[in-house]
Amino acid sequence: MSHFVISCDSCVLEGSADCADCVVSHLLSPAPREAVVFDLAEMRAVKLLAEAGLVPTLRHRDAP
Repeated sequence: MSHFVISCDSCVLEGSADCADCVVSHLLSPAPREAVVFDLAEMRAVKLLAEAGLVPTLRHRDAP
């Protein structure tokens, strides 16, 4: 099964207005320097919750 590692340290949007409205920032508060690891089923669940307006969307963008 695939895993997605999402870290604010590798996100090009870190510190921007988008960062405050990202599901990762929401999940990590108050410890914003840790990574979040989602498996495929969890990633699908987060996407469905975001589409329903229940959590912010994932705005993470890896730096090139």
